[in-house]
Amino acid sequence: MKPIALFTLPNCKWCKEAIIYLKSKKLKFNQIDLTKDKNALRDCQKRCSGAPVFLIGNNWICGFDKEKLNKELGIK
Repeated sequence: MKPIALFTLPNCKWCKEAIIYLKSKKLKFNQIDLTKDKNALRDCQKRCSGAPVFLIGNNWICGFDKEKLNKELGIK
């Protein structure tokens, strides 16, 4: 399984949905709060305009897009 990093912001509805989704699939992930990690914030801002942001292996996914997530994770 590819490592999963989930970059989130506090009070972000879609970030909370993403966490619930990953937990429902029993996937292990590393959650990074972008308000507490300025380097991660800069990395995400280079690629995406909002949160959540996923890094799965070497692939970035902007926003909570179940179809893209499932494809990247091999979930049908």
